[in-house]
Amino acid sequence: MKDRIYVCHTFYHAYVAILKELEIRKTRKDTGAALVLSTMSNDFGNLKERVVRSGLFEDVFTFEEKDYTYFPELVELKKDRGNIVFNSLQRIKFCKKLGKLQEKYIPVDFRSYKDIYVFCDSDPIGYYLFYKKIKYHAVEDGLNCIRYRDTAREDNAGHFGFKSFLAQIGILFIQNGYSKYCIDMEVNDISVLDNPIDKMVEKSREELVSALDDEGKKLLCDIFIENRRQLSSVLDKASESGLNTVLVLSEPLCKDLTVRKKLFSDLIDKYGVIDGKKAKVFIKPHPRDALDYKKEFKDEIVMDSHFPMEILNFLGATFDRVVTVYTVPSSIHCAKEKIYLGNEWMDHYEDPKLHAHVKNSKSFVTKEGK
Repeated sequence: MKDRIYVCHTFYHAYVAILKELEIRKTRKDTGAALVLSTMSNDFGNLKERVVRSGLFEDVFTFEEKDYTYFPELVELKKDRGNIVFNSLQRIKFCKKLGKLQEKYIPVDFRSYKDIYVFCDSDPIGYYLFYKKIKYHAVEDGLNCIRYRDTAREDNAGHFGFKSFLAQIGILFIQNGYSKYCIDMEVNDISVLDNPIDKMVEKSREELVSALDDEGKKLLCDIFIENRRQLSSVLDKASESGLNTVLVLSEPLCKDLTVRKKLFSDLIDKYGVIDGKKAKVFIKPHPRDALDYKKEFKDEIVMDSHFPMEILNFLGATFDRVVTVYTVPSSIHCAKEKIYLGNEWMDHYEDPKLHAHVKNSKSFVTKEGK
């Protein structure tokens, strides 16, 4: 039996999986690990080839995971039947059916691994493991993400206690630690969560980063940055120019791309100026952001979207300011000032009701070292 396998849906997931594996390799000698990259909601480009080249993982698999909307019969099962009894029966059928339909796309025998780590088990892989009754470790989707959106409770808002009981005894599936087959749910910081559960275990991302040596940092850069020299050159030139620098982290906010463009244009107009002078603005697009920033923001420097923002910490650059809307900037250590805008900013661009479910989203500013 092999030791570990990580199922990733985003670049951030792959980043954390690599951090975890680097830590494990310092103290354990075993048969190695495998990495699974799901293509359902993310274009990983040629990341697989670079991970293989690194030699960190014994195997790297591509997973053609299918959202439930891919299957017409499942779309029908998502319709509201009007009462808790019929909806529950339909939900039980949906959970098993989605897991079963996913089986033909599974690229590896998960039963051959001692430990299975699944990022974002709310995706179909969670339903597959539930259907097959395979035990696994869940890992939070993003840094402290449950603090801002407790999707397990949000997706099961009506009669949550009843539904979570059914999940715990293996009748239906709920993500983030509620499934009978979830061994534990790994989170960055339990103390910030409104509704922690017994299965949650804390594993600080900062501790994983602090444990990195120079070789580990170089490996991360080599894996995630395809044109490292080019990016480093651009960052160096900006630093040598004497201008202040501002990093803007984009997000796929507002479905209307015209509104999204307006949102980030306004953001740059307001926060891309320091001490009354226009700064050199760098835009790091989110991997799932469909807005063409190079076309729409020709006066700014637009980075590649295909790497996690945390990699910027290892390139030696320092920004005077980083600005985000909902992306938590605490893991960015290469900026002197961090500005989080939250719901107060979003209220100007869409109906506040559309993002009222986002919790703990009051705007804040932090300075370097705080």
